[in-house]
Amino acid sequence: METLVDLSSYLWALLLLAAFASGLVDAIAGGGGLIQVPALFSAYPDAHPATLLSANKVSSIGGTINAARRYLKHARLPWNILGPAIFAGFVGALLGALALSVFPPEPLRKALPFMLVVLLIYTWFAPNLGLENRPAHKVGKNEVLKALAMGLVIGFYDGFFGPATGSFFLFAFVRIFYFDFLHASAATKLVNVATNFATVLMLASLGFIDWPLGLSLMVANIVGSQVGTKLAIQHGSHFVKKFFLVVVLALIAKSGYTAFFPI
Repeated sequence: METLVDLSSYLWALLLLAAFASGLVDAIAGGGGLIQVPALFSAYPDAHPATLLSANKVSSIGGTINAARRYLKHARLPWNILGPAIFAGFVGALLGALALSVFPPEPLRKALPFMLVVLLIYTWFAPNLGLENRPAHKVGKNEVLKALAMGLVIGFYDGFFGPATGSFFLFAFVRIFYFDFLHASAATKLVNVATNFATVLMLASLGFIDWPLGLSLMVANIVGSQVGTKLAIQHGSHFVKKFFLVVVLALIAKSGYTAFFPI
């Protein structure tokens, strides 16, 4: 298979920088695709979109796994909530990636900025949201069902469209399960590994994959995630929440412009 990698191109250096920045942003608050996906489409305008999206997912897997590993050293997470969310996220992403081959994602593209505005307003006007970690000590049927539903819905979205998936997961863990922003960020990384992996599997099975491109960008993404997790762990939930709000604002601006003022 022909690879898109061109080590002699200055665009390649810019792609590595974008992958680093994407890993850093993703590790803290999600939304790294805001940086890496546009960079890929700018560098390779003639490539198939699914090939570029799969390269982004391959790259993100490395940074996400690294961030999850570092977070787990500092954050204890309730696996009776995370387990169902990870399983459902994997299944949802598989179904979403499959649906992408049949249905256009245009309606979601136009709806995304409005969904993000609601998320931003809710977080902004709830000053204590996500600053205290108080997940349920006893996890019953209702919590498991919520975790399954969350993983399935957001996982499907990730496989089908993708932008801001990490931010949606982070907000869901804070709002539904009462995690603080630091623990929610750690939990998000674990579920995101499953959704990214499922999307890559489906797109690869359909022939949309460029392993050299994805794996080389993964290295820069991992380095970025190292920096991002260090910042988040050092500065805690207040820092993650502020960073989250900035990322969501940027996502609103970028997704709104892309949806309603396409080039």
